[in-house]
Amino acid sequence: MRDGRRNTLSRRRTIGAAGSVAFAVLAGCLDGSGASDREATSMSGPPLADRSLPEEYTTDELEDASLSGGPGQDDIPSIDDPQFSSADDPPANLAAGDPVFGVELNGNAKAYPQYVLVWHEVVNDVVGGESVAVTYCPLTGTAQGFYRGESEFGVSGRLVNSNLVMYDRGTETWWPQMLARGIRGPNEGEYLEEFQVTWTTWKRWSDRHPDTAVLTEDTGHIRNYGDDPYGGYNPRSGYYEDENTLFSPLATDDRFPAKQVVVGARNADGSVAVPKTTLRERSVVDGSVGGVPHVTVYDRDLDAGHVYRNPDDRTVEYDGDAVTVDGTAHEPTALPLEREIGFDAMWFAWYGYYPSTEVHA
Repeated sequence: MRDGRRNTLSRRRTIGAAGSVAFAVLAGCLDGSGASDREATSMSGPPLADRSLPEEYTTDELEDASLSGGPGQDDIPSIDDPQFSSADDPPANLAAGDPVFGVELNGNAKAYPQYVLVWHEVVNDVVGGESVAVTYCPLTGTAQGFYRGESEFGVSGRLVNSNLVMYDRGTETWWPQMLARGIRGPNEGEYLEEFQVTWTTWKRWSDRHPDTAVLTEDTGHIRNYGDDPYGGYNPRSGYYEDENTLFSPLATDDRFPAKQVVVGARNADGSVAVPKTTLRERSVVDGSVGGVPHVTVYDRDLDAGHVYRNPDDRTVEYDGDAVTVDGTAHEPTALPLEREIGFDAMWFAWYGYYPSTEVHA
């Protein structure tokens, strides 16, 4: 347990008793150091994706469901000039079992510690020559990556379904993170281009990628890094362990505890959720989405799930420590199938956005 965490949790309970919005303000690190005085930008908007994802709510319904999380626009400041160190010289606060969000693009690997992103939620970066944003919403437990082109993403201060609503500084369009869909602004109804982000731990990621760079605490902002205002993941505590949510979800379902982690994916066929506990137990979970076979495989080294579209219903299984497709071994991240963008999410958040989701359990 890091120093100060116990006091943080007691303050959380006190604030929480006074109301959920008050706690959200506290956790939103309101110190006036955001970009309320940011100069106007002439950036263009982010690249848009030509794709179809499930839409279970109209744009008007989503905009009407948006609410203030406490902080205003950019009061939770994005990291726009990220600094990195090598795996041999990680930040002093980063423990082996701490969560990191791993990215590998064009042979370049980077890790973003959860305990840093909890204070910022958005990192505008360049990975493998690609201009990207790595994003994290602590209230929904979701880490996702988006291509940003010449634009940058910031934190709007709004929430939908407890989920971070980003905005791009080129067009000021609002983008709920999990939906990757514009709900207000010039790009309303459009989708962002995504890339895979892996929720794992520092030891697991650095063992897989010994040449990885890791985001440091040199963010240009003064924060109590190493002390999570919501609780902790190593071990799990506070908001992450408590089954109560700060804001009401768009839809509810009691098949699983509200904050049980599922691996979720969505595409033109529909949406799917696989409980992480089921995936760990079975290693390979088959099912269908909109009548199209899909398979989710467990990456034992990273404790992560990878979702694939499997329209030819090929045989996928574990043979010892290897994943095989029709008897041929492959890395879990490189099956000869169409890989989908999948990410960990709290069940209440996934179901709130995708109440028609198919569950493979």
